[in-house]
Amino acid sequence: MYAKGMSTRDISSHIHEIYGYELSAESISVITDKVLERAKEWQSRPLEPIYAIVFMDGMVVKMRVDGSVRKQTIYVIIGIDLEGNKSCLGLYFSETESAKYWLSVMNELRNRGVEDILIFAVDNLTGISEAIEAAYPHAEIQKCIVHQIRNSLRFVSWKERKFVAADLKKIYTAATEEQGLKALEQFSKTWDEKYPHISKSWKSNWAELSTFFKYPPEIRKLIYTTNPIESFNRSLRKVMKIRSIFPSEDSCLKLVYLAIQDIEKRWTQIIRDWGKIYSQLLIRFEERVSKYI
Repeated sequence: MYAKGMSTRDISSHIHEIYGYELSAESISVITDKVLERAKEWQSRPLEPIYAIVFMDGMVVKMRVDGSVRKQTIYVIIGIDLEGNKSCLGLYFSETESAKYWLSVMNELRNRGVEDILIFAVDNLTGISEAIEAAYPHAEIQKCIVHQIRNSLRFVSWKERKFVAADLKKIYTAATEEQGLKALEQFSKTWDEKYPHISKSWKSNWAELSTFFKYPPEIRKLIYTTNPIESFNRSLRKVMKIRSIFPSEDSCLKLVYLAIQDIEKRWTQIIRDWGKIYSQLLIRFEERVSKYI
């Protein structure tokens, strides 16, 4: 019941209603605290030596820290191994983003046994690229196109949003990187007078927005958005929505950990079209992959 998002008071009431048994919310909290040891063991468990694709994204929660309520971000990391299996590699709490923070996360993955990652699919998090390059210098980075579009449209007037979005679509649906760049130049000519920040952002991040152009549709679809992790986060939010404020990081960890165990039970299928994807990755990263097969 706790893993499904019910509060300790709701569980207490539910048990009394069904069984006529009095079990206080405080007792339920103590019982659920037993899972913390398991959660911390899970967070430090050994991982696979190589992952084909790793997705990273975050969601904001309110948490009581040192007597005051602050916004904390829970960063979730999901990995796809060479057999096409998906799993949550870990959870990380932070109030700020920085290269130093992300490097500590990358180093923790290395300490847990992850020697190589072929492709990172990430949001445009502050300092993330520098940290990846320091810890996994051979990894390719694909920044999330969907997040880039959302950021681009944030300050566009409602009347023009549909037209700006349509012109942006020509960039990321182009058949080749060269055609994508041409579409970006055309976008710049059309919209720079009103919205110069949009093309500027695309151009400054182009090296990591355009990685997917190297790949066939099966891999493009998988890496140019962080959809796999966003659907995962939606499932977490359903569980967490009744908690307006978490009293501590541990209280958040135990709920999220239990929810993850529940979500992962449904991950029984390998990634769609994995045979085609694996063949492409094997050719492109032959030397690196061959060490682990």
